[in-house]
Amino acid sequence: MIPPQEASARRREIEDKLKQEEETLSFIRDSLEKSDQLTKNMVSILSSFESRLMKLENSIIPVHKQTENLQRLQENVEKTLSCLDHVISYYHVASDTEKIIREGPTGRLEEYLGSMAKIQKAVEYFQDNSPDSPELNKVKLLFERGKESLESEFRSLMTRHSKVVSPVLILDLISGEDDPELQEEVPLEHLPESVLHDVVRISRWLVEYGRNQDFMNVYYQIRSSQLDRSIKGLKEHFRKSSSSSGVPYSPAIPNKRKDTPTKKPVKRPGHEHDFRVKHLSEALNDKAGPLAGRDDMLDVETDAYIHCVSAFVKLAQSEYQLLMDVIPEHHQKKTFDSLIQDALDGLMLEGENIVVAARKAIIRHDFSAVLTVFPILRHLKQTKPEFDQVLQGTAASTKNKLPSLITSMETVGAKALEDFADNIKNDPDKEYNMPKDGTVHELTSNAILFLQQLLDFQETAGAMLASQETSSSATSYSSEFSKRLLSTYICKVLGNLQLNLLSKSKVYEDPALSAVFLHNNYNYTLKALEKSELIQLVAVTQKTAERSYREHIEQQIQTYQRSWLKVTDYIAEKNLPVVQPGVKLRDKERQMIKERFKGFNDGLEELCKIQKAWAIPDTEQRDKIRQAQKSIVKETYGAFLNRYGSVPFTKNPEKYIKYRVEQVGDMIDRLFDTSA
Repeated sequence: MIPPQEASARRREIEDKLKQEEETLSFIRDSLEKSDQLTKNMVSILSSFESRLMKLENSIIPVHKQTENLQRLQENVEKTLSCLDHVISYYHVASDTEKIIREGPTGRLEEYLGSMAKIQKAVEYFQDNSPDSPELNKVKLLFERGKESLESEFRSLMTRHSKVVSPVLILDLISGEDDPELQEEVPLEHLPESVLHDVVRISRWLVEYGRNQDFMNVYYQIRSSQLDRSIKGLKEHFRKSSSSSGVPYSPAIPNKRKDTPTKKPVKRPGHEHDFRVKHLSEALNDKAGPLAGRDDMLDVETDAYIHCVSAFVKLAQSEYQLLMDVIPEHHQKKTFDSLIQDALDGLMLEGENIVVAARKAIIRHDFSAVLTVFPILRHLKQTKPEFDQVLQGTAASTKNKLPSLITSMETVGAKALEDFADNIKNDPDKEYNMPKDGTVHELTSNAILFLQQLLDFQETAGAMLASQETSSSATSYSSEFSKRLLSTYICKVLGNLQLNLLSKSKVYEDPALSAVFLHNNYNYTLKALEKSELIQLVAVTQKTAERSYREHIEQQIQTYQRSWLKVTDYIAEKNLPVVQPGVKLRDKERQMIKERFKGFNDGLEELCKIQKAWAIPDTEQRDKIRQAQKSIVKETYGAFLNRYGSVPFTKNPEKYIKYRVEQVGDMIDRLFDTSA
């Protein structure tokens, strides 16, 4: 049970809280009443504002629409006026540009092209909007006239500013192959920069707007002429230079050529040294008369042709660089093909003429003329990679011209080698053509000279021989194979020469002179082989060639020495009478000794007289043969003289004992010496 005091206190607390809650409730009710009043007021205001806005909108919207319509009308009027101005401008294009078109593009190309652009737009407008109007015909005619003027200007610029490249500049350009610094310094400007800019602008306009490709024909015809004339000018330069100074030259490059130009000899392109075709004697030429002048001319023509080939490659490369700027890409190869035809055909024709001349020379056995093919063929094969690169993209007929010429030259060269070997074998034994003194025959010297000259063209000659081998591939054969073929060929020539010399030696009635002749020729051949690389080349297929020649030489020396037997046999011990000291000689013995002395004296005098006129050009061999013969004769004669010199076989000893031993040696020392 709750105490009364606590219950009273609790009641008071509850009553206080109730009172507070009633006050709070009264406050909330008052606030709600105020909020409702405010809401009513706001709704009233908003309703009033909405009413006013609706009235304003109903008033403004018609005005706005009217204004918008007015603005649209204004824009339409302005656009119409602009279009009218634009259309009207097309009607004035002809009159505005006629003067410029009539005067042409010279000196004001950009302004002219601007006028052409206006005319073209007018043409397009009238074609689309008024195809039957007279204005269309007027601007069309003006456009065609302008296009013709541009074509004419293109031709004029190309004609006036395309210059032939001078021979001096071409030679400097070719020389630059071996000197990169020099090559950088050699300028080759076909057209001035400003002219090139105009030419390029015109060509692009003609392609893009003129729909015209005729200018490409104009371009290649003009440039083709300049290329052809440049190469012909170089050839003429060689002829003039050779006739005036004997040696064509290329002065220093232009930017170094100031007050005192310097001259420098021209190196043949791709050659490590100059090759001069030497004159083969009339024994091989089968004709008489001085031919040195002809050989000089052959050499000049060879040099000129080789330089022209290199010049074509360099100039064609330069032409293609120029063409790339002027001609559209998809027309470049075809235009370039046409551009180089005249110059290329000229080179190929000249090459074929060389082949034809070589064939005729082979028929005449004029092998010195055939040798001109070798340096040319070597240079063509060395230049072929550059040729192929330059001609890349041209027609197959164009690409095949150089390989065809190379094949022709290889064929004629192989024919020349074959005929030369046969000619060596079959050269007739003409008695009047044999050297009276037994010296080296012209056939030998000419054969060796020919073979030595082949050394400069080992690869070329080997390839010629290989190209004719049916067992080898027409396109692939090793250098070792070619070298063996060349070695075999040289051995064949030397074998043919040896057989012919043996045959010729029989023309001599005196076996000793025949031996001297063979000795001289064999010795000359061996020395010539040893002094050059021929001996190494021969050794590729014939290891014992050198030893064989030495054996042949020694054999001929022995044959020659037998010619003295008829002298020494008179005084040989086996044929002498036996004389006892203090015993008087019988008449028969005295007569025999006299005959021996007389036979020796007469034989010695006869041989010395005859053999003094013979020749052994090799000093070493001559001294060796003299010394060997002198030793034999002096020893035999000395023994004979010692045995019978004091024997009283005659009352006139000076009649039979004509010579002392030293005198005999002196006489033999004068053998093979026409000046003695």
